Amino acid sequence: MEFDEPTEKLLIDVARLDKDGETYAGVVDDAVLEMADNELLRPFGGIRYELFVQLFGTELLVRGTLAQDFDAVCCRCGCDFDFTTKVDDFTFNLEVNEKTEFADLTDELRQSIILSLPSYPICRQDCRGVCASCGKNLNEGPCTCEHTERDSRWGALDSLRLGGK
Repeated sequence: MEFDEPTEKLLIDVARLDKDGETYAGVVDDAVLEMADNELLRPFGGIRYELFVQLFGTELLVRGTLAQDFDAVCCRCGCDFDFTTKVDDFTFNLEVNEKTEFADLTDELRQSIILSLPSYPICRQDCRGVCASCGKNLNEGPCTCEHTERDSRWGALDSLRLGGK
């Protein structure tokens, strides 16, 4: 689906909402994510949404999907990569009354995208990271470091029997 230019906010016109509900699709500018200073995750392209909005008495129910593209730095190897985070089950409800003309869903979109982000983005599941000694990217092949035995200062604890057995 092709989307129009990004908007600054997602406003639902509650006063004119069809009684059977309406579908909303578009893009909200990724500036609402407030991630301009983040060096590891940089959003681009805007938050894409496809939502179905329906009014049930005094409750506005919103369901649908969200997606946002990111440029990222892999937490294991430090390489740049792109990924898309998706929210397939976006659901939000808002109590409204006869005086409510518009409902601003921008903050709910922002929060859902941020909560869907991985804690430690990696470029691929089998990323091998970098050598702790020389810093070589191990995805490009093995390094030439001589790997010695690991520090055994705490090795004596490995032989302890816990739990009385």
